[in-house]
Amino acid sequence: MSPAEARLKEVQSTMTEGEWAQRVDLAAAYRLVALYGWDDLVDTHISARIPGPEHHFLINPYGLMFDEITASSLVKVDLEGNQLTESPYSINPAGFTIHSAIHEVRDDAGCVIHLHTPDGTAVASCMEGLQPLNQTAHFVTGDLAYHDYEGVALDHEERPRIQKDLGAKNHLLLRNHGTLTVGRTVASAWERMYHLERSCTMQVRTRMLGPTAYPVEKIVLEKNDELFSNRDALELRSVKLVWPGLLRKLDRLDPSYKS
Repeated sequence: MSPAEARLKEVQSTMTEGEWAQRVDLAAAYRLVALYGWDDLVDTHISARIPGPEHHFLINPYGLMFDEITASSLVKVDLEGNQLTESPYSINPAGFTIHSAIHEVRDDAGCVIHLHTPDGTAVASCMEGLQPLNQTAHFVTGDLAYHDYEGVALDHEERPRIQKDLGAKNHLLLRNHGTLTVGRTVASAWERMYHLERSCTMQVRTRMLGPTAYPVEKIVLEKNDELFSNRDALELRSVKLVWPGLLRKLDRLDPSYKS
């Protein structure tokens, strides 16, 4: 057994199977964000709650690029920001503010993803926000909230306002800032972010063509809102159909996220 394999075995032995599985999925999400070009140097962040009553969650070591993150390198913290695992890295303080706010009040927040992509931030910075211009946007707009910008999120007093604005929604546009999604699993948070980012890009491109967006009838919007409001069905789709394929893609490219 190599020193690296011995260290990995030691790390795994100090945690439950549920925590290790969550670490592997979260590390995969970081790699996928980098693969899709959604990362922003060492900024932005993804968190995943560890199974159990403590509301402990995992977040990235601040200073690693997203394509460097592995399951064992993720940092475990509590809701006060105390690091519960040894790491040569600290955590992003703004990331802690945003993610702890959501994990504190949402028992269903198994994973929270926050990004600063050009198109997502562009739409978040527009007065009109995200509009239901196409089918992809319909996955999002019925489950979308907004939070006004208060500066870099270092003030913990902002947390109640994040909690209030998000409510029970699973998609959030942080005005003048970026995008955020919540999921019961890493898989569902990731697919929600895919649809949110994709619909923002589609809106940016549509608006570039001028005032030419073809209208969608109200009855169609209501029909799709009802269809996409079935969260259990969407969760099953993410976990059973989408996520396994994404993991196979990562395994072909670089399976080191699992280490």
